[in-house]
Amino acid sequence: MDKFHVQSVLVTGSNQGIGLGLVSQFLMKPNPPEWVFATSLDPEGPNGKKLKKLALQHPNLVVLQLDIRDLKSIEAAVQRVEEHVKENGLTLLINNAAILVKFTHLANETAKNMSNLYNTNTVGTLQVSQAFLPLLKVAAQRSLQERLSCSKASIINLASDFGSLEKMAGWGLSQVISYRCSKAAVNMLTRCQSLEYGPLGILCISIHPGWVKTSMGTCLPASGKEGGCPSHGRK
Repeated sequence: MDKFHVQSVLVTGSNQGIGLGLVSQFLMKPNPPEWVFATSLDPEGPNGKKLKKLALQHPNLVVLQLDIRDLKSIEAAVQRVEEHVKENGLTLLINNAAILVKFTHLANETAKNMSNLYNTNTVGTLQVSQAFLPLLKVAAQRSLQERLSCSKASIINLASDFGSLEKMAGWGLSQVISYRCSKAAVNMLTRCQSLEYGPLGILCISIHPGWVKTSMGTCLPASGKEGGCPSHGRK
């Protein structure tokens, strides 16, 4: 992470797990961003304590409330970000927020689960990206870099190899149908974004971060090990 520099970055779902880890790593860089925006569904809740502690130590960290399913919440977050970045725009948007319902199979998957995860993991990612696009375009236009890069302007969507049509990772251990389908849709969304936003100077990619021991990660198997999710994960 030390090999590139971004002027500003926003990470959704930053109250725990991968999101919190990303925020911490950006803040600890030798050349940290001018602004790091960490969003959480409930910054005042129990899981918001670590973010608050980081904010006291790093004046460039701004903690924002954000429900990626709520357009008004998204609009409010965009306004707060714009107040800080001003004419520089937003350099990097990391769509990390997602949910996972406990183990489901084709036999017991429900329309409610499918709709809930699609609306959060896929539609939420779409809505956040759409809302922050104007600020990303500003960053791309102001950049002196010609090639697409995270240092110029970028959208990174956190995907999963569980959403890979080719790999179908962990199928024998955990089907999690609704999660797989939502993440497969995120991959298609990312491809569409890359075709539409690439010509504007905005790099759009989806990445599988690998298995991480988080509240969500323990719900999914890794390296042949079974997860131990009691109900559902959220990040």
